[in-house]
Amino acid sequence: MEPRLKEIIVNEINPSLKEMFGYKNLYMGPKIEKIVINMGLGLDGNDSKILSSCQDDLASITGQKPIVTKFKKSIANFKTRKNMNSGLKVTLRKNKMYEFIDRLVNIALPRIKDFRGLNANGFDKFGNYTFGIKEQIIFPEVNFDKVDKIRGLDITIVIKTMKKEHSFELLKKLNFPFKEKGSN
Repeated sequence: MEPRLKEIIVNEINPSLKEMFGYKNLYMGPKIEKIVINMGLGLDGNDSKILSSCQDDLASITGQKPIVTKFKKSIANFKTRKNMNSGLKVTLRKNKMYEFIDRLVNIALPRIKDFRGLNANGFDKFGNYTFGIKEQIIFPEVNFDKVDKIRGLDITIVIKTMKKEHSFELLKKLNFPFKEKGSN
C-alpha cells in the first residue's frame, strides 16, 4: 500500500508546482530523494548501554536499524580517538521516507514546546534542507519513561531540484511549518 503523502505529492503537489514554475513536464519539478537522520553521541558513544538505548530510540522513530558512525581522526582537544563511536545515522528512502515526513509534520513538530516554526535559512546551495530537533521525545514512538537522557537529532531532507526556492515551495506544500519572515 502506498503512503498517503506519496499519493498527495503525485496527484496534487507535483501538478501545482509544474503550473507555478512553468515546468515542461512533471519530472522537472523538485523530488525528495532521501532523508538522513543523525544523532551525535560524542563521548557517550563508548558506553554500550547508552549506545544500545539510543539505537532502540532511533529504530523506533524511523522503523529502520541505525548504523554506528565513527570518528575519522583523533583530536586531542575533543578527547576523541580514531574509530571510536561518534553517533548514529539512518538513511530513509522510498515509502519509509514518506511515512516519516508525514509523522514528523503532523505529529512530532506540533508537540515541541514553544514551537514557532522552522527556520527557512536551513537550505544549502543545492536545495537540501537541514534542521535540528532538541528532543527525541517529541516522537510518540519513544517511551518517555525509558529515556535516560534527552538527546537531539539532525534531519536532512535531500531534494533533487534546480533551485532552492523550488525546494522551499515543495516543503511548504507538504505543510512544513516555516517561520514567517519578519517574525522573531
